[in-house]
Amino acid sequence: MMDPKRKTDLSGKRVLVVEDDPSIAIGLRINLEREGYEVQVAEDGERALELARATAPDLLVLDIMLPKRNGLEVLHQLRIEGQMMPIIILSAKTGEMDKVAGLELGAEDYVEKPFSLAELLARVRAALRRGQSNGAASDRNPKIVFGEVEIDVAARNVRRKGEAVEMTAREFDVLMCLVQERGRVLSRDDIFRKVWGPQHHGTARTVDNFIQQLRAKLEIDPQEPKHICTVRGVGYRFDM
Repeated sequence: MMDPKRKTDLSGKRVLVVEDDPSIAIGLRINLEREGYEVQVAEDGERALELARATAPDLLVLDIMLPKRNGLEVLHQLRIEGQMMPIIILSAKTGEMDKVAGLELGAEDYVEKPFSLAELLARVRAALRRGQSNGAASDRNPKIVFGEVEIDVAARNVRRKGEAVEMTAREFDVLMCLVQERGRVLSRDDIFRKVWGPQHHGTARTVDNFIQQLRAKLEIDPQEPKHICTVRGVGYRFDM
């Protein structure tokens, strides 16, 4: 007899699994449903885009090697369209450059194949909780204000000129990493370790891409930033 769905604070969250290997897709679906999630499966990149646009899932588990469109193309297209749900990349161990590219395109996380189911489920829970906290609001939340920007720290919301700024959970984490160390210069390695953790692999370009995205969203003139500043030869510094 199949175990009943677990009742958690994340029950009912919508997860889209994009995987062309039927055995992996079925296994993920069964175990994610046991966690209480509503699960859909897409077997190729085109179908993934159709379902993501139609159903607005709370999270994607996205394989890279897919028919029709690969996972990186799907990720890139969703971000271009302003879809900011967390996306966890599934990548073969031999595909380190795919992992790096996924992070640079805005993936929340990645898990290596063959993967531990327990680890993947834990990463899904963590990503969903970060995404869930983006929508939480409280009048008691601390606020940080600089230039035209207001950050609601506890709710993980960012507004510019009073308008909500669409931001991935990872972009927010990079922003807060800088803000919390304001006035101090952080190297790219410092930022990567603080935000992604010591077990992740990436390049300086990963951090640079996130900095560019934050400047485009938050600075009055991204080419002449006043707040997210470059310290040549060292790294980045946040100034109020």
